[in-house]
Amino acid sequence: MTQSYVRTSYAVWEITLKCNLACSHCGSRAGEARTDELSTEEALDLVQQMAEVGIKEVTLIGGEAFLRPDWLEIAAAITKAGMLCGMTTGGYGISLETAQRMKAAGIITVSVSVDGLEATHDRLRGKKGSWKHAFQTMSHLQTAGIKFGCNTQLNRLSAPEFPRIYELLRDAGIFAWQIQLTVPMGNAADHAEILLQPYELLALYPMLAQVAIRAGEEGVVVQPGNNIGYYGPYERTLRGKGEEWRFWQGCSAGLSTLGIEADGAIKGCPSLPTAAYTGGNIRTRSLRDIVEHTAELRFNLDAGTPEGTKHLWGFCQTCEFAELCRGGCSWTAHVFFNRRGNNPYCHHRALTQAKRGIRERVYPVIQAEGLPFDNGEFALVEESWDTPLPNDPLQFTSDRIQWSGLQEAVKL
Repeated sequence: MTQSYVRTSYAVWEITLKCNLACSHCGSRAGEARTDELSTEEALDLVQQMAEVGIKEVTLIGGEAFLRPDWLEIAAAITKAGMLCGMTTGGYGISLETAQRMKAAGIITVSVSVDGLEATHDRLRGKKGSWKHAFQTMSHLQTAGIKFGCNTQLNRLSAPEFPRIYELLRDAGIFAWQIQLTVPMGNAADHAEILLQPYELLALYPMLAQVAIRAGEEGVVVQPGNNIGYYGPYERTLRGKGEEWRFWQGCSAGLSTLGIEADGAIKGCPSLPTAAYTGGNIRTRSLRDIVEHTAELRFNLDAGTPEGTKHLWGFCQTCEFAELCRGGCSWTAHVFFNRRGNNPYCHHRALTQAKRGIRERVYPVIQAEGLPFDNGEFALVEESWDTPLPNDPLQFTSDRIQWSGLQEAVKL
Protein backbone atom coordinates (compact mmCIF):
# COMPACT_ATOMS: atom_id res chain seq x y z
CA MET A 1 0.00 0.00 0.00
CA THR A 2 1.28 3.50 -0.82
CA GLN A 3 2.03 5.53 2.28
CA SER A 4 0.07 8.77 2.57
CA TYR A 5 0.76 11.82 4.68
CA VAL A 6 -0.70 15.23 5.31
CA ARG A 7 1.30 18.37 4.66
CA THR A 8 1.00 20.76 7.57
CA SER A 9 3.11 23.77 6.78
CA TYR A 10 4.01 26.11 3.98
CA ALA A 11 3.31 26.83 0.32
CA VAL A 12 5.02 29.29 -2.02
CA TRP A 13 2.73 30.17 -4.91
CA GLU A 14 3.88 31.80 -8.12
CA ILE A 15 0.57 33.34 -9.21
CA THR A 16 2.03 34.85 -12.39
CA LEU A 17 5.35 34.81 -14.20
CA LYS A 18 4.77 38.36 -15.45
CA CYS A 19 7.38 40.75 -14.06
CA ASN A 20 8.37 44.40 -14.39
CA LEU A 21 12.05 43.73 -13.70
CA ALA A 22 14.65 41.74 -15.67
CA CYS A 23 16.92 40.16 -13.08
CA SER A 24 20.11 38.57 -14.34
CA HIS A 25 19.91 36.00 -11.50
CA CYS A 26 16.20 35.14 -11.84
CA GLY A 27 15.72 31.39 -11.60
CA SER A 28 12.28 31.44 -13.22
CA ARG A 29 13.33 33.76 -16.09
CA ALA A 30 10.30 35.89 -15.21
CA GLY A 31 9.10 38.58 -17.58
CA GLU A 32 6.12 37.46 -19.62
CA ALA A 33 3.16 35.64 -18.13
CA ARG A 34 3.00 31.90 -18.71
CA THR A 35 0.85 30.96 -21.70
CA ASP A 36 -1.80 29.19 -19.64
CA GLU A 37 -1.89 30.61 -16.13
CA LEU A 38 -4.67 29.58 -13.77
CA SER A 39 -7.95 31.46 -14.08
CA THR A 40 -9.42 33.23 -11.08
CA GLU A 41 -11.87 30.38 -10.59
CA GLU A 42 -9.09 27.79 -10.70
CA ALA A 43 -6.94 29.83 -8.32
CA LEU A 44 -9.72 30.18 -5.77
CA ASP A 45 -10.42 26.46 -5.96
CA LEU A 46 -6.73 25.80 -5.33
CA VAL A 47 -6.91 27.99 -2.21
CA GLN A 48 -9.56 25.66 -0.80
CA GLN A 49 -7.54 22.59 -1.74
CA MET A 50 -4.48 23.98 0.07
CA ALA A 51 -6.51 24.54 3.22
CA GLU A 52 -7.90 21.01 2.99
CA VAL A 53 -4.44 19.37 2.79
CA GLY A 54 -3.23 21.27 5.84
CA ILE A 55 -1.34 24.27 4.49
CA LYS A 56 -1.03 26.90 7.20
CA GLU A 57 0.83 29.68 5.41
CA VAL A 58 1.02 30.81 1.78
CA THR A 59 3.52 33.23 0.27
CA LEU A 60 2.52 34.81 -3.04
CA ILE A 61 5.34 35.38 -5.50
CA GLY A 62 5.88 36.02 -9.21
CA GLY A 63 7.25 37.12 -11.48
CA GLU A 64 5.69 40.02 -9.67
CA ALA A 65 2.52 38.96 -7.90
CA PHE A 66 0.77 42.33 -8.02
CA LEU A 67 0.84 42.32 -11.84
CA ARG A 68 -1.90 39.69 -11.79
CA PRO A 69 -5.24 41.60 -11.73
CA ASP A 70 -6.94 39.32 -9.18
CA TRP A 71 -4.01 39.00 -6.79
CA LEU A 72 -5.74 40.71 -3.88
CA GLU A 73 -8.83 38.56 -4.38
CA ILE A 74 -6.58 35.52 -4.08
CA ALA A 75 -4.90 36.96 -0.99
CA ALA A 76 -8.25 37.65 0.65
CA ALA A 77 -9.40 34.10 -0.11
CA ILE A 78 -6.28 32.67 1.52
CA THR A 79 -6.95 34.73 4.63
CA LYS A 80 -10.63 33.77 4.70
CA ALA A 81 -9.68 30.08 4.44
CA GLY A 82 -7.74 30.40 7.70
CA MET A 83 -4.22 30.47 6.25
CA LEU A 84 -1.62 33.17 6.77
CA CYS A 85 -0.86 35.16 3.62
CA GLY A 86 2.50 36.72 2.85
CA MET A 87 4.18 38.05 -0.26
CA THR A 88 7.62 38.38 -1.82
CA THR A 89 8.14 41.31 -4.17
CA GLY A 90 10.75 43.24 -6.10
CA GLY A 91 8.99 46.33 -4.81
CA TYR A 92 8.94 48.19 -8.10
CA GLY A 93 5.60 49.98 -8.23
CA ILE A 94 3.88 49.40 -4.88
CA SER A 95 2.26 52.68 -3.90
CA LEU A 96 0.95 53.60 -0.47
CA GLU A 97 -2.59 52.97 -1.72
CA THR A 98 -1.58 49.50 -2.92
CA ALA A 99 0.06 48.76 0.44
CA GLN A 100 -3.15 49.77 2.20
CA ARG A 101 -5.18 47.48 -0.06
CA MET A 102 -2.75 44.66 0.73
CA LYS A 103 -3.36 45.22 4.43
CA ALA A 104 -7.12 45.12 3.88
CA ALA A 105 -6.81 41.84 1.93
CA GLY A 106 -5.09 40.21 4.90
CA ILE A 107 -1.47 40.15 3.74
CA ILE A 108 0.39 40.11 7.04
CA THR A 109 4.04 40.11 6.00
CA VAL A 110 6.04 41.10 2.93
CA SER A 111 9.61 40.34 1.91
CA VAL A 112 11.20 42.91 -0.40
CA SER A 113 14.11 41.80 -2.57
CA VAL A 114 17.28 43.88 -2.15
CA ASP A 115 20.35 42.48 -3.83
CA GLY A 116 23.07 45.01 -3.17
CA LEU A 117 23.81 48.66 -2.77
CA GLU A 118 22.08 50.88 -5.32
CA ALA A 119 24.36 50.37 -8.35
CA THR A 120 24.71 46.61 -7.79
CA HIS A 121 21.01 46.11 -7.12
CA ASP A 122 19.98 48.05 -10.23
CA ARG A 123 22.50 46.11 -12.30
CA LEU A 124 21.28 42.73 -11.07
CA ARG A 125 17.61 43.70 -11.26
CA GLY A 126 17.94 45.04 -14.80
CA LYS A 127 16.21 48.38 -14.21
CA LYS A 128 17.61 51.70 -13.07
CA GLY A 129 15.71 53.04 -10.10
CA SER A 130 14.64 49.62 -8.82
CA TRP A 131 16.68 50.05 -5.63
CA LYS A 132 14.99 53.34 -4.78
CA HIS A 133 11.58 51.80 -5.50
CA ALA A 134 12.34 48.89 -3.16
CA PHE A 135 13.03 51.27 -0.28
CA GLN A 136 9.97 53.36 -1.14
CA THR A 137 7.90 50.19 -0.97
CA MET A 138 9.28 49.42 2.50
CA SER A 139 8.27 52.89 3.61
CA HIS A 140 4.74 52.40 2.26
CA LEU A 141 4.44 49.02 3.98
CA GLN A 142 5.52 50.56 7.25
CA THR A 143 2.91 53.31 6.91
CA ALA A 144 0.23 50.74 6.05
CA GLY A 145 1.07 48.67 9.12
CA ILE A 146 2.41 45.57 7.36
CA LYS A 147 5.45 43.80 8.83
CA PHE A 148 8.22 43.61 6.27
CA GLY A 149 11.58 42.01 5.84
CA CYS A 150 14.02 41.61 2.99
CA ASN A 151 15.62 38.84 1.03
CA THR A 152 19.05 39.07 -0.55
CA GLN A 153 20.88 36.92 -3.07
CA LEU A 154 24.55 36.45 -2.26
CA ASN A 155 26.92 36.33 -5.19
CA ARG A 156 30.20 37.87 -6.24
CA LEU A 157 28.54 41.24 -6.88
CA SER A 158 26.51 41.52 -3.69
CA ALA A 159 28.66 39.64 -1.15
CA PRO A 160 31.33 42.36 -0.76
CA GLU A 161 28.55 44.84 0.10
CA PHE A 162 26.79 42.60 2.61
CA PRO A 163 27.64 44.52 5.83
CA ARG A 164 26.61 47.85 4.31
CA ILE A 165 23.41 46.34 2.88
CA TYR A 166 22.52 45.19 6.38
CA GLU A 167 22.90 48.67 7.85
CA LEU A 168 20.60 50.17 5.23
CA LEU A 169 17.96 47.48 5.68
CA ARG A 170 18.12 47.77 9.47
CA ASP A 171 17.58 51.51 9.22
CA ALA A 172 14.64 50.95 6.86
CA GLY A 173 12.88 49.02 9.63
CA ILE A 174 13.04 45.36 8.62
CA PHE A 175 12.28 42.69 11.21
CA ALA A 176 13.90 39.79 9.32
CA TRP A 177 16.42 39.23 6.53
CA GLN A 178 16.52 36.06 4.47
CA ILE A 179 19.78 35.33 2.70
CA GLN A 180 20.41 32.82 -0.08
CA LEU A 181 23.33 31.94 -2.33
CA THR A 182 22.72 32.63 -6.02
CA VAL A 183 22.83 29.34 -7.95
CA PRO A 184 22.85 28.56 -11.69
CA MET A 185 19.15 28.27 -12.43
CA GLY A 186 17.32 30.21 -15.13
CA ASN A 187 19.00 33.52 -15.95
CA ALA A 188 21.72 32.88 -13.37
CA ALA A 189 22.76 29.79 -15.34
CA ASP A 190 23.71 32.17 -18.14
CA HIS A 191 25.86 34.33 -15.83
CA ALA A 192 28.23 31.87 -14.17
CA GLU A 193 30.78 34.64 -13.66
CA ILE A 194 28.74 36.13 -10.78
CA LEU A 195 28.43 32.85 -8.87
CA LEU A 196 30.57 32.36 -5.79
CA GLN A 197 33.11 29.59 -6.16
CA PRO A 198 33.00 26.85 -3.49
CA TYR A 199 36.38 27.82 -2.05
CA GLU A 200 35.19 31.43 -1.66
CA LEU A 201 32.79 30.27 1.08
CA LEU A 202 35.82 30.30 3.37
CA ALA A 203 35.88 34.10 3.13
CA LEU A 204 32.10 34.44 3.06
CA TYR A 205 30.96 32.64 6.21
CA PRO A 206 32.98 34.49 8.86
CA MET A 207 31.50 37.71 7.45
CA LEU A 208 27.94 36.34 7.44
CA ALA A 209 28.28 35.23 11.04
CA GLN A 210 29.66 38.56 12.16
CA VAL A 211 26.80 40.48 10.55
CA ALA A 212 24.22 37.99 11.89
CA ILE A 213 25.47 38.47 15.44
CA ARG A 214 25.21 42.24 15.13
CA ALA A 215 21.76 41.93 13.56
CA GLY A 216 20.56 39.78 16.45
CA GLU A 217 21.78 42.36 18.94
CA GLU A 218 19.86 45.02 17.02
CA GLY A 219 16.60 43.07 16.78
CA VAL A 220 16.83 41.83 13.19
CA VAL A 221 16.47 38.09 12.59
CA VAL A 222 18.80 36.73 9.90
CA GLN A 223 17.08 33.77 8.23
CA PRO A 224 19.45 31.53 6.24
CA GLY A 225 18.00 29.99 3.10
CA ASN A 226 18.26 26.30 2.43
CA ASN A 227 21.62 26.56 0.70
CA ILE A 228 23.31 28.43 3.55
CA GLY A 229 25.44 26.17 5.79
CA TYR A 230 26.24 23.44 6.70
CA TYR A 231 27.89 22.18 9.92
CA GLY A 232 30.71 24.69 9.91
CA PRO A 233 31.67 26.70 13.02
CA TYR A 234 28.91 29.26 12.39
CA GLU A 235 26.03 26.87 11.74
CA ARG A 236 24.24 27.49 15.04
CA THR A 237 24.97 31.21 14.85
CA LEU A 238 23.32 31.49 11.46
CA ARG A 239 20.59 28.86 11.55
CA GLY A 240 19.86 28.48 15.23
CA LYS A 241 20.50 31.93 16.71
CA GLY A 242 22.95 30.17 19.02
CA GLU A 243 20.54 27.43 20.13
CA GLU A 244 22.34 24.10 20.50
CA TRP A 245 19.81 21.95 18.61
CA ARG A 246 19.06 24.36 15.77
CA PHE A 247 21.09 23.23 12.77
CA TRP A 248 20.53 21.92 9.24
CA GLN A 249 18.60 18.63 9.24
CA GLY A 250 18.17 17.94 5.55
CA CYS A 251 16.11 19.02 2.56
CA SER A 252 12.45 19.61 3.44
CA ALA A 253 11.07 19.50 -0.12
CA GLY A 254 7.91 17.41 -0.07
CA LEU A 255 7.93 17.30 3.73
CA SER A 256 7.01 20.78 4.96
CA THR A 257 7.05 22.88 1.80
CA LEU A 258 5.08 23.05 -1.42
CA GLY A 259 5.84 24.96 -4.61
CA ILE A 260 3.10 26.00 -7.04
CA GLU A 261 3.67 27.45 -10.51
CA ALA A 262 1.26 29.83 -12.20
CA ASP A 263 -0.07 27.18 -14.60
CA GLY A 264 -0.94 24.78 -11.76
CA ALA A 265 2.25 22.66 -11.68
CA ILE A 266 3.02 21.32 -8.19
CA LYS A 267 6.53 20.75 -6.80
CA GLY A 268 7.84 19.86 -3.36
CA CYS A 269 9.82 23.11 -3.22
CA PRO A 270 9.29 26.33 -5.19
CA SER A 271 12.95 26.51 -6.24
CA LEU A 272 13.29 23.02 -7.72
CA PRO A 273 13.64 22.68 -11.50
CA THR A 274 10.26 22.23 -13.16
CA ALA A 275 11.11 19.40 -15.53
CA ALA A 276 12.64 17.06 -12.95
CA TYR A 277 10.47 17.72 -9.91
CA THR A 278 6.89 18.45 -10.98
CA GLY A 279 4.55 15.90 -9.42
CA GLY A 280 1.44 16.86 -11.35
CA ASN A 281 -0.92 19.68 -12.25
CA ILE A 282 -4.05 20.65 -10.35
CA ARG A 283 -5.93 20.86 -13.63
CA THR A 284 -5.72 17.09 -14.02
CA ARG A 285 -5.32 15.83 -10.45
CA SER A 286 -6.38 17.04 -7.03
CA LEU A 287 -3.75 18.65 -4.84
CA ARG A 288 -4.20 15.93 -2.24
CA ASP A 289 -3.60 13.20 -4.82
CA ILE A 290 -0.42 14.92 -6.06
CA VAL A 291 0.88 15.51 -2.53
CA GLU A 292 0.16 12.02 -1.27
CA HIS A 293 1.05 9.84 -4.24
CA THR A 294 3.61 11.34 -6.63
CA ALA A 295 7.25 10.32 -6.39
CA GLU A 296 8.44 13.85 -7.17
CA LEU A 297 6.95 15.09 -3.90
CA ARG A 298 7.95 12.07 -1.83
CA PHE A 299 11.68 11.69 -2.43
CA ASN A 300 12.53 12.90 1.09
CA LEU A 301 10.16 10.55 2.91
CA ASP A 302 12.94 8.00 3.43
CA ALA A 303 15.01 10.45 5.52
CA GLY A 304 16.63 8.66 8.44
CA THR A 305 16.67 5.28 6.71
CA PRO A 306 19.39 3.59 4.63
CA GLU A 307 17.39 4.53 1.54
CA GLY A 308 17.72 8.19 2.49
CA THR A 309 21.36 8.42 1.44
CA LYS A 310 21.35 6.26 -1.70
CA HIS A 311 21.18 9.34 -3.94
CA LEU A 312 24.42 10.78 -2.54
CA TRP A 313 27.63 10.84 -4.58
CA GLY A 314 30.97 12.59 -4.60
CA PHE A 315 32.06 14.33 -1.41
CA CYS A 316 28.59 14.16 0.13
CA GLN A 317 28.54 10.38 -0.10
CA THR A 318 31.63 10.17 2.14
CA CYS A 319 30.71 12.94 4.58
CA GLU A 320 30.21 12.15 8.28
CA PHE A 321 26.99 14.21 8.22
CA ALA A 322 25.55 12.31 5.25
CA GLU A 323 22.63 10.65 7.00
CA LEU A 324 21.42 13.86 8.64
CA CYS A 325 22.25 16.31 5.86
CA ARG A 326 21.32 14.15 2.83
CA GLY A 327 23.37 16.33 0.51
CA GLY A 328 22.14 19.70 1.67
CA CYS A 329 19.81 21.69 -0.57
CA SER A 330 18.50 19.48 -3.40
CA TRP A 331 17.89 22.52 -5.60
CA THR A 332 21.47 23.74 -5.31
CA ALA A 333 23.05 20.38 -6.08
CA HIS A 334 20.71 19.71 -9.01
CA VAL A 335 21.23 22.99 -10.82
CA PHE A 336 25.00 22.59 -10.65
CA PHE A 337 25.26 18.93 -11.67
CA ASN A 338 21.84 18.10 -13.11
CA ARG A 339 21.17 15.67 -10.26
CA ARG A 340 20.91 16.03 -6.52
CA GLY A 341 23.16 14.44 -3.93
CA ASN A 342 26.47 16.32 -4.14
CA ASN A 343 26.35 19.93 -3.00
CA PRO A 344 29.38 22.14 -3.71
CA TYR A 345 28.01 25.02 -1.61
CA CYS A 346 28.83 23.63 1.83
CA HIS A 347 30.99 25.37 4.43
CA HIS A 348 31.97 22.11 6.16
CA ARG A 349 33.03 20.71 2.78
CA ALA A 350 35.14 23.77 1.92
CA LEU A 351 36.85 23.63 5.33
CA THR A 352 37.49 19.88 5.06
CA GLN A 353 38.90 20.16 1.57
CA ALA A 354 41.11 23.08 2.60
CA LYS A 355 42.60 20.99 5.43
CA ARG A 356 43.43 18.40 2.78
CA GLY A 357 45.09 21.09 0.65
CA ILE A 358 42.29 20.91 -1.93
CA ARG A 359 40.49 23.84 -3.55
CA GLU A 360 37.23 23.22 -5.43
CA ARG A 361 35.98 25.22 -8.39
CA VAL A 362 33.01 24.80 -10.75
CA TYR A 363 32.60 25.85 -14.35
CA PRO A 364 29.78 25.41 -16.90
CA VAL A 365 29.99 22.66 -19.50
CA ILE A 366 26.37 22.45 -20.72
CA GLN A 367 24.23 25.55 -21.22
CA ALA A 368 20.65 25.80 -19.96
CA GLU A 369 17.92 25.72 -22.61
CA GLY A 370 16.41 29.09 -21.72
CA LEU A 371 13.19 27.91 -20.02
CA PRO A 372 11.76 28.91 -16.61
CA PHE A 373 13.42 27.04 -13.72
CA ASP A 374 15.91 25.32 -16.03
CA ASN A 375 19.54 24.46 -15.49
CA GLY A 376 22.59 23.43 -17.44
CA GLU A 377 25.45 21.43 -15.99
CA PHE A 378 28.75 22.30 -14.32
CA ALA A 379 31.98 20.38 -13.92
CA LEU A 380 33.83 20.26 -10.59
CA VAL A 381 37.59 20.80 -10.39
CA GLU A 382 39.63 19.66 -7.42
CA GLU A 383 43.07 21.24 -7.37
CA SER A 384 45.91 22.00 -5.00
CA TRP A 385 45.65 25.30 -3.15
CA ASP A 386 48.94 26.41 -4.69
CA THR A 387 47.59 25.99 -8.25
CA PRO A 388 47.40 29.44 -9.90
CA LEU A 389 43.80 30.60 -10.30
CA PRO A 390 42.40 31.75 -13.63
CA ASN A 391 42.39 35.52 -14.12
CA ASP A 392 39.07 36.51 -12.63
CA PRO A 393 38.28 40.15 -11.78
CA LEU A 394 35.17 39.17 -9.80
CA GLN A 395 36.94 36.78 -7.43
CA PHE A 396 35.57 37.21 -3.90
CA THR A 397 38.14 37.64 -1.15
CA SER A 398 37.91 38.94 2.41
CA ASP A 399 39.77 42.14 1.53
CA ARG A 400 36.94 43.13 -0.84
CA ILE A 401 34.37 43.24 1.98
CA GLN A 402 32.97 46.71 2.64
CA TRP A 403 32.72 46.66 6.41
CA SER A 404 31.63 50.20 7.21
CA GLY A 405 31.20 50.40 11.00
CA LEU A 406 30.47 46.74 11.67
CA GLN A 407 33.85 45.05 11.67
CA GLU A 408 35.08 46.27 15.01
CA ALA A 409 31.63 46.16 16.63
CA VAL A 410 31.39 42.38 16.84
CA LYS A 411 34.04 39.89 17.85
CA LEU A 412 33.41 36.24 16.96
